[in-house]
This record gives sequence, structure tokens and C-alpha cells, in this order.
Amino acid sequence: MTTVDRRNFLTGASAAAACLPLTTSTARSAVRKDKIKIGQIGTGHAHAAGVFRQLQQVTDDYELVGIVENDEKRRGQLGDSYQGVKLISEEQLLNTPGLQAVVVETEVQELLPTARRCVSAGMHIHLDKPAGENLHDFKQLLDDVGRRKLHLQMGYIYRYHPAFQFCYQAVADGWLGDVFEVHAVMSKKVGPDSRRYLSRFAGGSMFEIGCHVIDAMVRVLGKPQRTTPYARQTHPKRDPLVDNQLAVFDYPRSIASIRSALVEYNGGQRRQFTVCGEFGTFDLRPLGGHTFRLALEKPRGKYKTGYQDVTLPQGPGIFISAFRDMAAVLRGEKANDYPLQHELAVHETVLRASGYSVS
Repeated sequence: MTTVDRRNFLTGASAAAACLPLTTSTARSAVRKDKIKIGQIGTGHAHAAGVFRQLQQVTDDYELVGIVENDEKRRGQLGDSYQGVKLISEEQLLNTPGLQAVVVETEVQELLPTARRCVSAGMHIHLDKPAGENLHDFKQLLDDVGRRKLHLQMGYIYRYHPAFQFCYQAVADGWLGDVFEVHAVMSKKVGPDSRRYLSRFAGGSMFEIGCHVIDAMVRVLGKPQRTTPYARQTHPKRDPLVDNQLAVFDYPRSIASIRSALVEYNGGQRRQFTVCGEFGTFDLRPLGGHTFRLALEKPRGKYKTGYQDVTLPQGPGIFISAFRDMAAVLRGEKANDYPLQHELAVHETVLRASGYSVS
């Protein structure tokens, strides 16, 4: 390894890989466990409906007590995606006897204020991304979480994806050798309504979706020594949206680069995450898929020398895996793979890559 302490990374990555079997019925304990009471606040985030659908599927671990939507207009427009759960007020939710955790899925500008209220009420939280437009407010939240000994799980979508889990383990086990390059692309094309909404955030595409692969990069290489952002506006006369970005990340013996745009037709098909080391390469494209290319200088386990296509089982769903991992952490069955120091490093890197001033 280069910029990350190898022993600590190995411990974390092994724990991360160990969370995957938690998604299978054969590996889960037959001992009946008390369900964790959980609720959701907000339906305005782009991930909200999908997260909620997967939360509804982890009934072996959680009791979903209700959902909160503080926006009156949105509350009146809730559709079939949120059927089957009680619509309650935030006060009712946070005062539910035995409530332990809250999923925060508000619009981005309300994520941190809502999370702070939940933490003040003593709740563990699953918080969607990105965590605000400045580092100070997020650091205050992390300090509060740490002081209260609570658990914070961020909603970056590739943490529990099987291919990314394979990558983290391969790096930790030294299969790829010293990593000298990470490259990622995270793009899509959005319409006029999304452009208007996203224009309110100066961080543009990197802030909105590039953050997902920045999280993965930091998992592999740690916090960069320096981040250099490049930003372009495709339609400056139409709106102020920064929709074409590149960031370069300097490490002592590695260079990483991430591109993110909101103007690429069918951009999801070219999303990619590539890790190159002295002894091998991991190359996943498109992201979200379960087949990747693996190059190895020497055979490793069942994998041969040279380039080969590897296909992994799809798994139950990234948020199902995330919530099951969260349950295991809350029950003391495993350590948290993403400590608060990682969350702070990720958010600082996201802000710098998105062009924000970080003091």
C-alpha cells in the first residue's frame, strides 16, 4: 500500500468483505433478535424512494415505525412508493418509545439540520449525500455523533456494491500491489428541471454525483494531499450550473482523477472505476454492473495471470446490504467499516473537488 496504513486498511477491508455474507439467509443467525425501531424523515432526496423500498425489505432486522415529510406540498403528493407505512410528524417519530435510528432523506439543503435534530434526540442515522456545502457544519455533526457514541452511516451508493467490495479486498490483500492510479467517471444527462434545481449548488456535477466515486477513491487511497478542481459550464447563458468537471488528486506515490458531467448522453453506460497497481488492475464499467475486468501479474486464489472477466452475484441490493451492515454495527456484532475520520476526509475531498473553499 502507499498512502494508507496497510494493517489498518486490511482490518477494515476484511470487515467490509465480511458484511457481504450477512445478505444471505444461510449465513444469518437463526437466533431471534430484537428488531431495531427505525423511521425515515424526508422524501425529497433523489434516493429517497429507492432507499425506502429497500428499507421495507429488511424486516428481519428493523421495525419501520413511520415516515415523516415536513414539506406540506410534498406530503400531499406522496404516491404509491410510500404505501404501507404510517405518515407521522417528526415530533411523533423522535418521541416513539424505543426508536433507535432514523434515515434522513430530505432535500440536500435540509440534510444536516435534520440530522442534527435526530442526533440531539439520541438517534443513530443513515444520512444521504452530499453532507452540505461547508466542512464546518458537517464536522460539528460528526463531533456530536462521536460525543454521543452514535453510529452515522452515509448513503454513498457504492460502499456495499459487490464489485467495489471485491476491489477493496483485492487492494487490502495486496493483489494489485502498490496502487499508483485511480480513475473514475461519474456522469449522466439531466433535463431542464434538474438543471434549475442543481444550479443552486455551486459544486455542480462533482458535488451531486461525483461524490460517490470520491468516497470509493478515499477508501482505496485515503485522503489526498492536494486536490485540484477544473470546472466548465456548458450553457452559461441558460443557467449557472457547473456541469462538466474534472478533479486531480495528489498522493505521495499515486495520482487519481475523477470526471463528472451532467451533459453526457447515456452517461451511465460509461461510468467507471479503475484501480491500477504494480501487480494488477481492477476495471469496473459501467458502475452498478457486476462484471469487471481483472488483470493479475501472478495467480491469486481462483483467478489466473493476465486479464479476465469476473462476474459476481448481484446481491440483494446496495441499501439492503447497507442497512443490514448498520444493524450488525448497532448490535455490536462488527466494527464500523467507515469511521468518522473517513467521513470527514471524504466530505472535505468532495468539497475541494467541487470547487468550494475549505478553511
